[in-house]
Amino acid sequence: MNENCRTTLGDMIFRDIENNEYLNELYESILYNYSMQLFKMKQDSLKEINIEHALRFADLLSKSTDEENADSHRIWAQEIVALLQQLYPMDNRVDYYLGSVLSNTGNYYGMSKVVPEYESKSMLERLFTNFSKDYMSIPAEPEHQFLHSQKTVYNHLTDPYFSYSAPTSMGKSFIMRMFIKKQIMDGKKLNFALLVPTKALINEVNSKIINDLKELLAEYNYRLVTSAGALVLKQNHNFIFVLTPERLLYLLIGNKNIKVDYLFVDEAHKISSKDARSTFYYKVVDMLSQQNLRPHIIFASPNIPNPEVYLKLIPDVHEITEYKMSSDFSPVSQVKYLIDTVEGNIRLYNSYKRTFSYIGKITDMMKLEDIIHRVRNKKTQNIVYCSSTANAIENARNYAEKMQEMGLEELNILSKDIQNEVHGDYYLASLIKKGVAYHIGYLPSTIRMRIEEAFGTGIITTIFCTSTLVEGVNLPADNLFITSYKNGSSYMTPVDFKNLIGRVGRIDFGLYGNVYLVRTANTVENKKYEELLQEKVPEQKLSLVTELTKGQKKTIIKFLLEGNIELPKYPKNQSADNYSLMRKFALILLRDIQKGRDSIVKKEFESFLKANDEKMIKDAFSYDIKQPDDDINISVDQTNNLYRAIAGGLQYPKIYENGSIDYEELMVFLEKLCRIFKWEKYELQTLGKKNKSDGSHAMLKWYAVILVQWIQGTGLSNIMNKAIEYKEQHPKSSIQVNGELINYDGSLKHKNIVIAETLRVIENTILFSISNYFLRFSEEYKKFHKVDNFPNDWYEYVEYGTINPLTIMLQRSGFSREASTYIKANRDKYVTGSIEEPKLKRCILQCNSASVCKEAYDIQYNIPELFID
Repeated sequence: MNENCRTTLGDMIFRDIENNEYLNELYESILYNYSMQLFKMKQDSLKEINIEHALRFADLLSKSTDEENADSHRIWAQEIVALLQQLYPMDNRVDYYLGSVLSNTGNYYGMSKVVPEYESKSMLERLFTNFSKDYMSIPAEPEHQFLHSQKTVYNHLTDPYFSYSAPTSMGKSFIMRMFIKKQIMDGKKLNFALLVPTKALINEVNSKIINDLKELLAEYNYRLVTSAGALVLKQNHNFIFVLTPERLLYLLIGNKNIKVDYLFVDEAHKISSKDARSTFYYKVVDMLSQQNLRPHIIFASPNIPNPEVYLKLIPDVHEITEYKMSSDFSPVSQVKYLIDTVEGNIRLYNSYKRTFSYIGKITDMMKLEDIIHRVRNKKTQNIVYCSSTANAIENARNYAEKMQEMGLEELNILSKDIQNEVHGDYYLASLIKKGVAYHIGYLPSTIRMRIEEAFGTGIITTIFCTSTLVEGVNLPADNLFITSYKNGSSYMTPVDFKNLIGRVGRIDFGLYGNVYLVRTANTVENKKYEELLQEKVPEQKLSLVTELTKGQKKTIIKFLLEGNIELPKYPKNQSADNYSLMRKFALILLRDIQKGRDSIVKKEFESFLKANDEKMIKDAFSYDIKQPDDDINISVDQTNNLYRAIAGGLQYPKIYENGSIDYEELMVFLEKLCRIFKWEKYELQTLGKKNKSDGSHAMLKWYAVILVQWIQGTGLSNIMNKAIEYKEQHPKSSIQVNGELINYDGSLKHKNIVIAETLRVIENTILFSISNYFLRFSEEYKKFHKVDNFPNDWYEYVEYGTINPLTIMLQRSGFSREASTYIKANRDKYVTGSIEEPKLKRCILQCNSASVCKEAYDIQYNIPELFID
């Protein structure tokens, strides 16, 4: 017999086991009975289950050797025994088999949490378990073990490049952190960069790394960096950069001598997104690839079948299939329901048969808040996903309406801090007292992180959130309620959906979680939910390939040949996001042609470039005052205008001795920037938006009001008060409610809309758009005047929200604006030393502000020299 044709016993056992009728019958019965218990329905219709047979099937599935379906079989095994444990908590057989299954799947962390007393009756199995645990031990923390898939990834992190994909709960970023920790413990002198998709994730990842390392940071001379302005960059250390792609770009532009040895790209599927921010990944990967010694580049993505696609961003990379891994194994699983409040029924989704089964009527659960109250208990943590900020806030208020305050001191303190830091009438402050919160992107980072921490400890039991959860914020829960299949106005992609549902299930407390897809109105289609549940994640493509049409690429080439980077919209109804993406790829292409770089962006345009086109494009831009550079937020036409303006004497507005700013002077300056940077074309919806009646820049005037207060160091609560006061004095200036502009009426609802809009403007316009333009102005000003720094640098004032040197220094050391303002206000208590080199007294770790204590706790490890006893 041909050896290649031999069939093993394992092949015979596991081939097609997922279609075994009796196994599926047992599984359906387990799911049904679990559902009856979960929804507190009548118990007289429970199905009979042969527990012994179900346990034996689970044990068998946990040992699967099937090449294609082993991961799926092992997850199924875990789910069966975990649900049986919920149904039969007093049955010792279930606990024993649960331990056996977790041991077989290598889920030792889950075993230590759920069945810590488990020990196999077989000596041989005990020996194998001990051997396996030793083999799977984490080098940096040998008392803990990796999952098998984590171990495989970890072993590849020293490869020149690698890309891997796994379910959300697999702990992809944990592997990176453990690798970094081991390198540091081994005395390696390296620089690491972790790219995260949003600013909201920077603080979370930064705090986790600090807690991983603590005293090791000082012992081995490492420092964490979360912004290009960090003070430690001017000192002699090795660094761990935790940055968004935009921040890393500006760090590389401003610090050309910085070397990166390892680049970790977390949530790498963002490279495939329609968002213009995907372009920054192309740029930073290419820039780092130009180093004399290219860094190890590792991509991590959730749930995609072809992670190797992102290796294409690295120039001159071949044989990419050898440097990838895709795993479906998860230490937790999800039980999924489709709840239709319109038709009044619950259906259960069977992930293995990919079918729905009817569970029952829900005449007493016709509102979202009713469903949450029905399935929750005192121990469960709940996340409610909403497609918009307005929906998240409204649903949170509806849910909390009938709830009592919990009377917990920690929540009362957090509520008081929200009132003091944001506004006394802010809805969130009253919700927090009931153990309910909403988690949205523009919340101050100090408040957001404390909400996450309180949710993690269980004192906040229910969080209503927007796309922050999809974008990677780690809020593991028992129950996830999905109220929409949209992310903003766009439909959720299969990747985003799988990423979202993968965040339910807490390995610290159990092996499964519940997902509820809730239809709350006729406008919500069950079919869309069903498609997301049943559709497999397709192979991903690069946004460069999918989001730029042939016509757009030809348009880019045509205008570059003319020496013109001011691209028209193509087509004429092109969205602002797509235009921004097209323009940024054009800027990357132009820079690559100028520098002779053979990047993936240039390769994608090669079929549209004729023999002499590259030379003609170089010549077309060779006469510009300023040559194209690596900043893809600003194009050469804007830079030329800026150079001429600075050469003509343009400066930032004056700040007077008492810290006052002349509003009219500021508006004159901003109107000049509007012409220089062509905001009416490039920022049409915000900075360049024109009033239809008189052609003025009404939005710019509004931004200037907030900008003045922000730069002067005004607290958020006072900024909110001023914004509300303005609306009270100008009620016809209108606010937006449900997409309609209406007059301000002074109600609590309208106050909260003004607060939310003001926070959004600070986060998205002041701290992103205006900050980026001021950064470019400051950099060009320094180049023109041949100085390293200059007084009255408004970029610093915007970035740090103050003109006070102490507050700026504290933020450059890692404190938030709010914490820095608190320390400044209590300077006599907590600050000592000279004005040039202030120090913090260690007693600040016991100050009256919980937010400041938390930040100081982390910073004492990262910058120990800042603190004195």
